[in-house]
Amino acid sequence: MIFYFLHKFLKIKNQNTLYQFRNLFVFYYVKTLPLKEIILFKSIYLKLKINLFLMKLLYSRISLLFLFLFSLKGISQETLPIYQDYLSDNVYLVHPSAAGIGNSSKLRFTARQQWAGIPNAPALQTLSFHSKFGEYSNAGYGFVLFNDKNGFHSQKGIQGSYAYHLQMSDGRVFNQLSFGLAFTFVQNQSDQRSFTGDAAVASIVESTSYYNADFSMAYHLGGFSSYFTVKNLLLTAKNNLNVQEPLDLRNYIFSAGYYFGQDLPIQFEPSLMLQFREGTGQRIADFNIKAYKNLSKSQLWVALSYRRGFDANAIENAQFISPIIGLNYQNLLFSYTYTNQMNETVLTTTGFHQVTVGINLWTREPRAAACPNINAAFGGF
Repeated sequence: MIFYFLHKFLKIKNQNTLYQFRNLFVFYYVKTLPLKEIILFKSIYLKLKINLFLMKLLYSRISLLFLFLFSLKGISQETLPIYQDYLSDNVYLVHPSAAGIGNSSKLRFTARQQWAGIPNAPALQTLSFHSKFGEYSNAGYGFVLFNDKNGFHSQKGIQGSYAYHLQMSDGRVFNQLSFGLAFTFVQNQSDQRSFTGDAAVASIVESTSYYNADFSMAYHLGGFSSYFTVKNLLLTAKNNLNVQEPLDLRNYIFSAGYYFGQDLPIQFEPSLMLQFREGTGQRIADFNIKAYKNLSKSQLWVALSYRRGFDANAIENAQFISPIIGLNYQNLLFSYTYTNQMNETVLTTTGFHQVTVGINLWTREPRAAACPNINAAFGGF
C-alpha cells in the first residue's frame, strides 16, 4: 500500500492535493503501517513540500522578471514619461496645446521617485513654464526641461511649444479651440564606467541625441475640457543605445473632463485619459476623479486616479492607483502623489512618490466661466 501512495505523491502538482493525500494517509493507514514505512512516508512528504515551495518561488521570480522586462519596454518608448502630473494643474506636460491657455502663466516643478529603497531606481524631474505672448494675444508658448534616470541609463531633454487659441465665446461661457506644436531635443546617456569584466564594453559614458515633434489640439466649453495629442510624430533614428526600440514611437493621447458644482460647497471634476502606442499596440487608460474645496484665500483639492493597461499579449496588465492631495494658496501650488502598483507580482511595495510645486504669474481676471485649468482660483503676480 505504501507504494500506491508513493505513486500518487509523485504526481502531485499543487499544495492542496499534497494536503489531501497527507490527510488521507494519516486517517486510514498511520495506525496499521510499520514504523519504518511511516518514517519513510514523512520523509517523502517533507521533500515534496519543499519542492512545491521551490517551484512556487521559481514561478514568482520568473513572473517578476517578465513583468520587469515588459516595464522596461514600455519606459523605453517615451521621450518624456507620462504619469499623473497632469492632475496637479500641469496639463501642459502632456498636451502642448495647453501652452498659455488660461488666465495665468504657470511655472511648475515636479520630482518623482519610483521604488523607494531600491538602488538606481527610476527617477524623473521636470521644470515647465507656459504663458501667452501678451495679455490680449491669442498665441502662447512654453518649455519643458526634464531629467529621466533609470539605473545606468538616463535621458535629458528640452521641449519648446507654440500654441494658438481661437476664441469662440460671447463672454459668458468660455468657448475656445486650440492648436499646438512642440519640438523636443533629447540626449541619451549610458554610464558604463562601473562595467567590468567584458573587454567589448568600454568603461565610458556613452551618449547620443535625437529630436522629435508633437501635435496637439484642445477644445473647451464651460466646464468641459478635451485634448488630443500625437506625440513623437517623427520616426526615431537607430543607434547603439536604442537598438531595441521600434522605429515608430508615436503615442496618441486623448483626455476629457468635466468640472461642475460651482454652487455647491465642493466642486467635482471627473476625467479620463486614453493612450495608444502605435509601434507596440499598447493601450492605457486613466480614470480620475477630483474634488475642490475653497477655504478663504486657499483651495484644498484631492484626486484619485486609476491606471490600467489593456495589452492582450501581456503576462499581467499593469494596474496603478494614485491618491493625490494638493493645496493652492494664493498664487502658490503644492501637491503630493503616491502611486501603488496593484498587481500580484511587484518589485517592491514601497510605491512611487511625486511632489509638485508651482507658482501662477501675471494672473488676469477670468473672462468667462470655465474649468480650473483655465481660470486660476486666486490671484498671482
